Amino acid sequence: MTAARRPGEVDGRLVENIVHFTRALRKAGVKVGTAQVENAVCAVEAAGFTHRVDFYHTLRATLINRASDLEIYHQIFAMFWRDPDFLEHMIHMLSPSLRGQPEDTRPKAAERRASDALGDRPERPPPKKDRQEIEIKAHLSWSDTERLRAMDFEQMSASELAEATRAIRTLRLPVPPIRTRRQAPAPHGRHPDIHATLRHSLRRGGEIDRLSTTRPRLRPPDLVALCDISGSMSIYSRMLMHFLHALGQAQDGAWGRIHSFTFGTRLSNVTRALHHKDPDLALEAVGREAQDWRGGTRIGEALERFNKDWSRRVLGRGAVVLLISDGLERGDPDLLNQQAERLALSCRHLIWLNPLLRFDGFAPQAGGIRALLPHVDSFAACHSLDTLADLSSALTGAGHKTRLLAGLDS
Repeated sequence: MTAARRPGEVDGRLVENIVHFTRALRKAGVKVGTAQVENAVCAVEAAGFTHRVDFYHTLRATLINRASDLEIYHQIFAMFWRDPDFLEHMIHMLSPSLRGQPEDTRPKAAERRASDALGDRPERPPPKKDRQEIEIKAHLSWSDTERLRAMDFEQMSASELAEATRAIRTLRLPVPPIRTRRQAPAPHGRHPDIHATLRHSLRRGGEIDRLSTTRPRLRPPDLVALCDISGSMSIYSRMLMHFLHALGQAQDGAWGRIHSFTFGTRLSNVTRALHHKDPDLALEAVGREAQDWRGGTRIGEALERFNKDWSRRVLGRGAVVLLISDGLERGDPDLLNQQAERLALSCRHLIWLNPLLRFDGFAPQAGGIRALLPHVDSFAACHSLDTLADLSSALTGAGHKTRLLAGLDS
């Protein structure tokens, strides 16, 4: 990797390492086919490389098809190609005496998944048949997952993320129905139904023997999700997309219409992409629709575009809005303040889900957070399975908002 290579100088050692690298990607959950491996070798042979970054982008262009796999690719590439003598170096690095990490050191996003893929750790034994099955009603309760429930998504390994994804598919977000202005027949309703009473009296020659009544009709509220897919929100965005997909595929009828949008540097409507029944196909379609995945963050401009183009279409029936973002705005805070106020006035309930609440010392110091906080109805975390299971409380309470609003004056 240190010496410059020209086209046509791909030796057998490098080809062998590229093959091992693609196997590591597959082990981490990245879908890489044989044709892609051949294309990667041909691309390196045709383009050559004089710097590490050239080799990085050549392999990425040929091996990665989904935006959700970029972070895994980045971590595995950094670990795999950091030393020319890869095999000897990895044996030393992953020896039992050096493999453990101090408790106070947290790995970066996707680093544990890369470590699992490269470490050749033995596969976990299959679960016993008498193991307690997953059962989720009002809260999560299943065996041997106490640690997983409270674990940050960013710190999970590949196997732990897969297990968390399966658990997310069973989560539900109960919500009380909305009373509409339309009336429905009810034997003990409060409002008399004159037309029904007269129609019934015709059967008795015009004699009224009973008074028909009605009550307000109930319907499930709509849900609109605005999900930040910038670099700092990458892993959380993927897990929340699984959560939204699960809500859309649920048959309990708790929600009416569900609309999903992503934003980074631009707003994308991914509602149709999440209609796929298969979650993998749905997330792959989301990756195609949202071209700004892992980019910058311009929350104010995204909310402005949503308010102008989509607000009247999807918020007209009193929808609940989930704003999923860490609030780290790179644009104008004044614009964000104006558009957040407009959004709050257009929806029934505005819930802000922020993974930064996982930190005990979190305070509203960033300009974007200070601009958004006064306009939301509830403020909750979304960094673990436990926080997602408790989102129903955010529909009825302010969550952490009251405590953080006091910090705005300090």
